[in-house]
Amino acid sequence: MLDTVKRGVEVSEKSAVEKSKVLTIKRPLRLADEVYDYLYSMLMSLAIVPGSRIMIDNLVKELGVSHTPIREALSRLEAQGLVVNTHLVGYSAASQLDPSQLEKLFDMRLLLEPFAAGQAAAQVSDETIARLMAIDQSMQHIQSRDLRGKFLDFAQSDGQLHELIAVSSGNELIHDALARLHTHVHLFRLFYLPSATGEVNTEHAAIVDGICRRDPGAASAAMRFHIEQSRRRFLERYNAAP
Repeated sequence: MLDTVKRGVEVSEKSAVEKSKVLTIKRPLRLADEVYDYLYSMLMSLAIVPGSRIMIDNLVKELGVSHTPIREALSRLEAQGLVVNTHLVGYSAASQLDPSQLEKLFDMRLLLEPFAAGQAAAQVSDETIARLMAIDQSMQHIQSRDLRGKFLDFAQSDGQLHELIAVSSGNELIHDALARLHTHVHLFRLFYLPSATGEVNTEHAAIVDGICRRDPGAASAAMRFHIEQSRRRFLERYNAAP
């Protein structure tokens, strides 16, 4: 009987230790996510100026957290191209694109994304179709008049849509190349274009429709048109900037 009770206590103590470990693991992860969301919004809204230093010690004081979640968040942001970590210097906000870089970015997209959309349409699964439609619908519900309050949601959804299409192409090299361009974070940081919401949603709907119908030609053509129109919008805004 005593042996049974002893084993029960040992199991109970072991469970308590395991639960404690789970809690200690989860807490900093949630905290790192909160720090990431905060820094992401500051970078995307240009509250943290492009090219400016990001001082970890200052963030520790400002946010009231330790260095660990801040470093985890900055590592995620570095992977997205929003921050740069320079040896012996530290972290800084990524610089903005200049006109030449913007042109090259769109040239690269035109080479890769229409092909990726066509490939995705040729082999897309029902599950991926459902995910594409869900992302598209979430963006369709955001209109120009309320984009300011949902700017980050719109930007993130835009990135998710293009990311999913790239992944669904089945070509890892294309996906990796597009991921390294960090297209959407750079473009959405470059200019705030609320008036373009309707155009973007219409263009996205055509891309998603082509993929959902499993029509490679239609999906590729719709993606090419979307990127060409995006190039036009951004270059017009760039040239009009004071």
